[in-house]
Amino acid sequence: MVADSQPARPDRFLAAIRRALWVLAFSAWATGDDFLVWGWRVPFALSIILVGIGLWIRLGIMETPVFQEVLDKEKTEKAPVLEVIKRQPREIILSALLRMSEQAPFYVFTAFIFAYAVGTLHMSRNLILGAVMVAACVSFVTIPLSGHISDKIGRKNMYLIGVVLMGLFGFLYFGMVDTAIPSAVFIAIVLSLIPHDIQYGPQAALIAESFTPRLRYSGSSLGYQLASIIAGGPAPIIATWLFATYGSGYAIAIYIAACALISLVSAALMPDYTGQDISAEYDATTVPAE
Repeated sequence: MVADSQPARPDRFLAAIRRALWVLAFSAWATGDDFLVWGWRVPFALSIILVGIGLWIRLGIMETPVFQEVLDKEKTEKAPVLEVIKRQPREIILSALLRMSEQAPFYVFTAFIFAYAVGTLHMSRNLILGAVMVAACVSFVTIPLSGHISDKIGRKNMYLIGVVLMGLFGFLYFGMVDTAIPSAVFIAIVLSLIPHDIQYGPQAALIAESFTPRLRYSGSSLGYQLASIIAGGPAPIIATWLFATYGSGYAIAIYIAACALISLVSAALMPDYTGQDISAEYDATTVPAE
């Protein structure tokens, strides 16, 4: 069933690992002002090579059987975006909201942490870079493993486990980071992506399978990308404002818990098609109970 949905994307974390390696290398080479002025930009400029490789790989991937059947039977909509907004607005909104506890903390744990640990706690930049790189390596295992387990226990159940863990983990995370003890900070960062991964593994299938086949691509894309506007993009800015206002990492932990609460309700309301036929048009079938 996962093959006919949108599979989890370990390439996101492979890219994170490669960027971290490049940044570590250039950080060692271009130190001080040189790194701050131009050195940090070089790894991101080199990532254009990765974009080319990713494009080549994606263009070579065949369509899923369900989508190919939609094409063969000419069931496609002329205006799929408008149609899915009209027919399944609830699933679009829920898809975006359930990502709150996955995407917002991700940018706190992988972006804001540099300003917080290096700038506020005066810790080694290379230590934080190394910890984030190890966390990305762990994710390369935990993401597909979470997706696999979700095939057994259900997409929604797996996702809800990750949401609850994320809501609690924020407090442990900042409790460990605020010690400024290198080993504690390193462990906190390495563990930080695991609650995220438990959600990210089944997430693509959970979202995609909630939309009827002929609208699946447009619906899941709308919900998925909407989360970038309401969760991912603002997260580092909100985290920075919270710390500046309250002077404590626990204020950010409360923000993460609030995101988790929103996602908990949203995920609970999502339909779960785990193990069911996702090739039939949902318009003509009974939608599973929530």
